Amino acid sequence: MLRQLSVARESWPLATPFRISRGVKTAADVVVVEICQGNARGRGEAVPYARYGETLDSVVEQLHGIEKAVAEGVSREGLQKLIAPGAARNAVDCAMWDLSAQISGRSVVSQIGAGPLPALTSALTVGLDTNEAMQAAALKISDAPLIKVKVNNVDPEGQLRAVRVAAPRARLIVDPNESWTFDILKTMQPVMVALNVDLVEQPLPAAEDEVLEGFTPSRPICADESCHTAEDLPQLVRRYQAINIKLDKTGGLTGALELLEAAKAVGMQIMSGCMICTSLGIAPAFHIGRHAAFVDLDGPLWMKRDRPGGVRIQHGLLQAPLETLWG
Repeated sequence: MLRQLSVARESWPLATPFRISRGVKTAADVVVVEICQGNARGRGEAVPYARYGETLDSVVEQLHGIEKAVAEGVSREGLQKLIAPGAARNAVDCAMWDLSAQISGRSVVSQIGAGPLPALTSALTVGLDTNEAMQAAALKISDAPLIKVKVNNVDPEGQLRAVRVAAPRARLIVDPNESWTFDILKTMQPVMVALNVDLVEQPLPAAEDEVLEGFTPSRPICADESCHTAEDLPQLVRRYQAINIKLDKTGGLTGALELLEAAKAVGMQIMSGCMICTSLGIAPAFHIGRHAAFVDLDGPLWMKRDRPGGVRIQHGLLQAPLETLWG
C-alpha cells in the first residue's frame, strides 16, 4: 500500500526568551512530517539548526526530495542510506516509528523491548543573561535536582557562582556552547571543583577540540556539537568522557539507538539532549533518556503552550508524553 508524506512548518512561541552564547530564541520553529498509510498516521518533529547549516527551507527541500521513496515504502534501514543524518531524516525516521506502532498495534516501547518509559530527572535550564537575572532564574527552580547553566566567555565564573548561590543543592551542568578557549577551560578547572559542577558540555568549538586529547579535566567533558553519529566515536573517545545524543543530530531514533549502544560499548557516559521543541520531538528522545546519566529534555517546558498529551513535571520528575501523541 502506498504511503503519503506531508510536510508542515510550525512556529511555537516561547514563554520567555531562550539565550545561549550564540544568540536568542523567542519561538521554536519546527518541521513536522506526517506519513499516512491507509487509516494509520505517523508523525515526527525536527528542528532545523543553523549551527549545522540547516534552515527551514533546506530541510523542507530535503524532505520533498525523498517523497517518492517514502511513498514507495522505503524502510527505516533504507532511510539511513537515502538521506544524511540531520533534522530532515529525524522527522521522517520518527514518523516511521510512530506509523509502525499504529499499523502493528505494538507501541515503540514494545518494539524496542525495554519496558514502560520511566519518569526522568531532567535538567531545567538557566539561560544566559546578566548574573543577577541568572541568579533570579535559578532561584525559581532552586528545588530542581539538576540545573543546566548556559554561560559564555565573558564572565563564566560569575555566572556559575550566581546560580550556585541561588541553588546550593542542585547538580550542575555547565554549557558554554563552544564559546570558551582552551585557556578559559583550564582556568575554570578549580572553579568546577569549588562549585561542585557535575558536567561541562562542549566548552570548545568543535573544530578546535583536538587540544582535549591528553587533557585530564577535573570534571567530565561532554561532546555536543562535536558528536553527531556513531561514526564520530573513535575520535570522541580520545577527547571526551561523555556524549550528548540528540535526535536532530543522529537523524532520528534509529541512529540515536545505534549511537547509544556504541557509546556504552566504549564506556562513555551518556547525556540525552534536545533542541527547543514541542513534546512531539521529545517523545522519541525518552527512549534514549531512560539510559542516560544526564537528561536534558526540558525543551517543551519553554513553550507558551505544548501539544496535548505532552510532557509534564510531576513531583520534580519529567513524565513521558502519552502514546496518543507519539509511539
